[in-house]
Amino acid sequence: MEQNRREFIKGTAWMAALAAAGGGFGGCMSLGGTSSMSNFAVAPLKKIRVGIIGIGSRGTGAVHRIALIPGCEIVALCDLRPEAVESAKKWLKEKGKPEPKYCYSGKEDSWKALSDNDNIDLVYIVTPAQLHPPMEIYSLLAGKHVLTEVPGAQTMDQCWEIVETCEKVRRHCMMLENCCYGEMEMLAWNLCHKGLLGTLTHAEGGYIHNLTGRHMEHPTDKNNFRTRAKKAQALAKPGSLVKSWGNTYPTHALGPICLYMDINRSDRMETIVSLSSLAAAHQEFAAATYKPEEWQNHLKWATGDMNTSIIRTAKGRTIMMQVDQCTPRPYSRINLIQGTKGCFYDYPPRLALSKKPGEHAGWLSEDAFKKAREEHKHPLWKSVGEIAKKVGGHGGMDFIMDLRWAYCLQNGLPLDMDVYDLASWSAIVPCSAKSDKAGGVPVEIPDFTRGAWETAKPQHIGDVDLGKMGFDPSTAKKDKSQLNV
Repeated sequence: MEQNRREFIKGTAWMAALAAAGGGFGGCMSLGGTSSMSNFAVAPLKKIRVGIIGIGSRGTGAVHRIALIPGCEIVALCDLRPEAVESAKKWLKEKGKPEPKYCYSGKEDSWKALSDNDNIDLVYIVTPAQLHPPMEIYSLLAGKHVLTEVPGAQTMDQCWEIVETCEKVRRHCMMLENCCYGEMEMLAWNLCHKGLLGTLTHAEGGYIHNLTGRHMEHPTDKNNFRTRAKKAQALAKPGSLVKSWGNTYPTHALGPICLYMDINRSDRMETIVSLSSLAAAHQEFAAATYKPEEWQNHLKWATGDMNTSIIRTAKGRTIMMQVDQCTPRPYSRINLIQGTKGCFYDYPPRLALSKKPGEHAGWLSEDAFKKAREEHKHPLWKSVGEIAKKVGGHGGMDFIMDLRWAYCLQNGLPLDMDVYDLASWSAIVPCSAKSDKAGGVPVEIPDFTRGAWETAKPQHIGDVDLGKMGFDPSTAKKDKSQLNV
């Protein structure tokens, strides 16, 4: 009976969603007779019934944030560990929130029952990365909207399967790239879309974050990294090779840049070249930190310390991407966007503006930048920034991200990111790896929109109306469970 029901959903869910949306979608027709998800929106969901899969450190933070948002009700929780579910239930009860009616735990596939539950509108996935794609696809086929932590997919086949499933069932599938909602990223987005930087030509981004000690279970690391270290220890035999290719973690920097450039909405990423440096930092750290007989010195680290990739878009723009998780270089996502009239550059944030295209311009003085930063602050950060900082979560960006998708769903608006963003940003990992392995040859990045990018409207990332949502700012309290690293 259950198999028949799921087969029926596979064949008809897209018709039900289309009817519910009143035909509310844009873009062109894609292959197989299904419609593009570009500019896709559904009828307003005044009450969003949320099911959360995965209640670790990030999942716990998500439970706390979503519980603050009016119109969102956490009706289901799932984790392999029963104690994690009970802990989240206890917190909700203590805060006077509705107790989840459905709880699932104890089995590897307990999450499927949550996805199949007809009393859930949206599945929020906060599990280990390899579980994201099967959970996304299963939940979409069960007729649910899906929000997933990064990455949305790990292979090209997964990218295509998620896109095609989403197009068929007519449900949202958005990757929760929180860095798109950072204060500086949203300032840069506003500068770009106000036209203050002129015609955009080039961007740079990266994930420069020294995690060497955490990878090796250094005494100062945090619990969520120790599992990874223990897995490495189990595999550590004399001469064991640790090797990866390309950019393994692109979306924190690439996501905001793609939104600056309206990628998949008037432009698209076409080709990528990628090269990695020599590997030195891990080996030297292990030798200096651990005894020769310890497992950390049994590994041969062959993953390059720095990977640099360059992407070219259909309009001829270039995007330089870097990833370095092992050298002492200070944390940075680089976050540079430049055009014919100006340049924004982060870490530390600075801005250069010229009066006419091509004219030389130096960085604004501290006072001038402070004035420009306030004048061009994104409306979301003007209205919600102080509340978000109080709640916490990577400086407030996590809370703004959740508040924004909830507002869009409640008002029948397209989400700020769609399934094509999920697929194209995730595809950078296998595409860059292919280029790196081949010595830096250009590799084509698939057009997951199948041409819809040429007619899709640029996404307007607007404000949220707290009064319309019924949000009481006094309910926002400092939450120590929110992550900041």
